[in-house]
Amino acid sequence: MTETRTTCPYCGVGCGVVARVEGEAVSVHGDKTHPANLGRLCVKGSALGETTGLQGRLLRPVVDGLEVDWAQALSAAGERLREIIDKWGPQAVAFYASGQLLTEDYYAANKLMKGFIGAANIDTNSRLCMSSAVVGYKRAFGEDVVPCGYEDVENSDLVVLAGSNAAWTHPVLYQRLVQAKHDNPRMKVVVIDPRRTATCDIADLHLALAPGSDAGLFVGLLNVIQGTDEWPVERVAAFCGLSPQDIGTFYDWFMTAPRAITLYTMGINQSASGSDKCNAIINVHLASGKFNRPGCGPFSLTGQPNAMGGREVGGLANQLAAHMNFEPDDLSRVARFWGTERLAQTPGLMAVELFDAIARGEVKAVWIMGTNPAVSLPDSHAVCQALANCPLVMISEVMKDTDTSRFAHIRFPALGWGEKDGTVTNSERRISRQRAFLPAPGEAKPDWWIVAQMAKRLGYGEAFAWQHPHEIFCEHAALTAFENDGARALNLHELAALTREEWDQLEPYQWPTGSFPRRNIVPVIPLSHGAMVSALYPLILNSGRIRDQWHTMTRTGYVARLMQHIAEPFVEVSPADAVRFSLCDGQLARISSPRGVMVARVRISDGIREGEAFAPMHWNAGFARQGKVNALVEGRGDPVSGQPESKQTAVRILPWQPVWQGELYAREWPEMPSSAYWWRKASRLTVAGDQPLLPWVMEYASARGWQLQVAQTGERSSVLAWHEGQLMLGFWEGTALPALAHAVIEAAFQSPPVLLAERHALLNGQSVGEAADPGRIICSCFSVGENAIREAIVGGCDSVTALGATLRCGTNCGSCVPELKGLFQDNPEMSARTAFQGLSR
Repeated sequence: MTETRTTCPYCGVGCGVVARVEGEAVSVHGDKTHPANLGRLCVKGSALGETTGLQGRLLRPVVDGLEVDWAQALSAAGERLREIIDKWGPQAVAFYASGQLLTEDYYAANKLMKGFIGAANIDTNSRLCMSSAVVGYKRAFGEDVVPCGYEDVENSDLVVLAGSNAAWTHPVLYQRLVQAKHDNPRMKVVVIDPRRTATCDIADLHLALAPGSDAGLFVGLLNVIQGTDEWPVERVAAFCGLSPQDIGTFYDWFMTAPRAITLYTMGINQSASGSDKCNAIINVHLASGKFNRPGCGPFSLTGQPNAMGGREVGGLANQLAAHMNFEPDDLSRVARFWGTERLAQTPGLMAVELFDAIARGEVKAVWIMGTNPAVSLPDSHAVCQALANCPLVMISEVMKDTDTSRFAHIRFPALGWGEKDGTVTNSERRISRQRAFLPAPGEAKPDWWIVAQMAKRLGYGEAFAWQHPHEIFCEHAALTAFENDGARALNLHELAALTREEWDQLEPYQWPTGSFPRRNIVPVIPLSHGAMVSALYPLILNSGRIRDQWHTMTRTGYVARLMQHIAEPFVEVSPADAVRFSLCDGQLARISSPRGVMVARVRISDGIREGEAFAPMHWNAGFARQGKVNALVEGRGDPVSGQPESKQTAVRILPWQPVWQGELYAREWPEMPSSAYWWRKASRLTVAGDQPLLPWVMEYASARGWQLQVAQTGERSSVLAWHEGQLMLGFWEGTALPALAHAVIEAAFQSPPVLLAERHALLNGQSVGEAADPGRIICSCFSVGENAIREAIVGGCDSVTALGATLRCGTNCGSCVPELKGLFQDNPEMSARTAFQGLSR
């Protein structure tokens, strides 16, 4: 058995993880010594050990559909890139990187593109989540410096969460806040969000404002602080759709709190005026003096594990490395440090405009590293069309098949979490080591190595002659200190001369912010969002993340317990809109915009405003047919930051009642007919359509020589397919989605039933005798279902603590606690004492 201290690859909290390897089994637990999480992990982090298998991995280079060795792949890529550069110039080439890359990978890619190819066309998926925050900080302080840390959240008197469902998106930091609020009952929490989310569980005030109106709320607060009356409370109330009383309460709390901190993320950033919204938040902290002291400040939470590291090394198209800009002194400094005469002199194409340029034929080669833009970018159908027509698409990827990889001419197999070695920087500027504890599978290589080898093929090998990521990190650190007379806060001079051993043993390091000599209050004029509702598209669609999934599911989608809580795309609407559009809870619906359509299951909630809808952003072509929310979203963005307005899209919604719905289990997934809609749920496919699927399933099984066991009644049919005593396939279909004993079916694939009665029960999708149905899984950590929880409540559990003692739910990561409390609220006749739920350490 070996244990390795490393860092979680999910959200920007940057939790420390201890990975344990015993034989081929990997398990993880929280690192109690890491200052970001002090031993806590969310359910995704707790399941990291289950993501390290090689299912679906890309393990050899591929050129034009054929597996080749590295020498052939690199030669082909180098020749094709050089041909494009020689014919069309460096501006015809672009890189598109990811917050999943390590800092060393990011640095190498940025150096090659900007420093030696000679164009600044390297952007990143961080553009989609953090670029407005970068602009806000740079306009206010002159540099992209986050002025807060996690201890400030715990030591504040007023915590404002704006556009952040931290309970689901930054769960461990949220649990630190829960603990702090319990320890300090005087602390107040305000949640600013059009939806009532799990984060509202601890809110003393929820401001369910109109979508996109956040700037008006904070400009009004600035007016109160400065004693002006341009945006009085009544005007703010009309602009934001809030009551003057609630606005007055928020303003009073902010004014009187000795310490106040604002946490903000995608709900603020992903806007056509996201940069201004960020500055509106920063402004009130600067004007009130609640800044640069404990428990105070504007705190942008990064969405990815290394979005901050990417910002440090210049991973955005409109910045240079080490927080430098496209200004004469900085351009000269970086060029001299890198020893290049080819340094890009002007900013490059940002994410959305980059893919627009590909579509226009201006960019003829794109190298996509560790991300899936065919799903994550807005107007995803247009992105796919652009990639399909691009002369050269290269990807560095861990997975063999993604929505993006099907357009790739050249595929480089990259290392994944647990295999690669380097550093990441979290939301509070803390650099942590991500250490390898697994061998490289197949022929997969580190991203920095692939970049360095490509540089060699292009003729720049001398500047990329690194043998280990330690060398790259030290070069990056040295650049931050190079000719840095204190004008740049990012200065890692203390780390620039680390030995290999010191780097290997590096403890989490938080770089200091300095004194903030520039503190600019930026004028902000509140604007509404850019989505225009109409009779044809009458709803505003919001998008976001769910608790147990990450990005486009290429890692989390394969973990069975992470698919238990929410297993398929859904669309959330208000009760009034459900009536208005003839929708029923649990029914399927088609949501469409002028750009595309998605199919999702309806959830009716009184936590969403009338005239609005919400859908998660994770599903892709590998996990659903027409489940992509970004197929609907327009590529409209902030003119300064280039960040898309992913939170507000005008859509329409129509109920869809398919002729049949079913559940399909199989040892190997068949390629589904085009007439079927399907949703992959770890071990099964939920399917629906207007033509029954049973004849197709039987033909598919019979063609393989399997023995069939079939049952057909009026509104329900089923088939089991057997081969040499093993269950190969099971399918259950009805006019409504059949209720099945899923655990029994899954067990039958592992140990096939022998008795005739058991096989007949299985054909019916049930077990012999009555087995308790756990219901919808609420607690993913311990697979505790809603029915079991309700039964425990009826049996006498009168608090979340009592449920934890009986069923263990809520006792690990704590993410399910808000839903547990909601089940008590569903039973008003019972005592709903929601005692504080202890957190695991």
